[in-house]
Amino acid sequence: MLACATATMRLENLQRQMSENNSLNIHNSDIPVVCRSCEARHGGICGALEPSQLTELSKYTSKAAHGRDMELKAAGDDENHYSNILSGVVKLTKLLPDGRQQIVGLQFAPDFLGRPFSKNSNITAEAATNVRVCSFPKSVLERIMKEAPEMEQRLHEQHLRELDDARDWMLTLGRKTALEKVASFLLLIAKHIDPEREEAEREIEIELPLKRADIADFLGLTIETVSRQITNLRKKNIIQINDRKSVVILNMGMLEEIAEDGM
Repeated sequence: MLACATATMRLENLQRQMSENNSLNIHNSDIPVVCRSCEARHGGICGALEPSQLTELSKYTSKAAHGRDMELKAAGDDENHYSNILSGVVKLTKLLPDGRQQIVGLQFAPDFLGRPFSKNSNITAEAATNVRVCSFPKSVLERIMKEAPEMEQRLHEQHLRELDDARDWMLTLGRKTALEKVASFLLLIAKHIDPEREEAEREIEIELPLKRADIADFLGLTIETVSRQITNLRKKNIIQINDRKSVVILNMGMLEEIAEDGM
């Protein structure tokens, strides 16, 4: 009886201590309150900063929500602020000499929005879906980067990933069939739209960040071809179409197989 009571007491003390430690970690952490629940810290550039550096940066940060189709950065504007994408999809476009607009890329959380060490950019950034961003002045970030080489390294790594993605997309546009292109697009969205998604999830519901006309523009196809290939994937029981904005991917493995090897 005494041994049992002693063991129970030890267990209660251990549980209380663990609870106190969790409380300390969550509520008394050196990480600023504004940064503790920020999705961008897990894989974004801010994850390279020490708590004191995060505290300094947080003094100048501002979070904002933007609705679909709102312009976040205009081509040619001076780079006065940078942003981390917290949620949603950002569409990058470039204006052609004849006035047409071409979609040249998509960005997702926790991507960095902006071009460090550049005065401006010829790319326009628009909210393709509802988007949340955390923004900070260019001067503050570049000052902190001098103190934190790891942050600059993460920016270089992101830019290299974007270059690799651009090369992969050139392959998609140049060599893949219409079905493979549409499958590649859906796969791109499914893998990036929700950073918290578990890989083991079998069915994934995604909101299409682009209208059919924009998807066609992005893939170098006609609207009719995009619609036909989406229907083709539905007939193969790979996707389920809820409405024009929402798609459920029923079989990620099959979608990956089509995107990579065709069928």
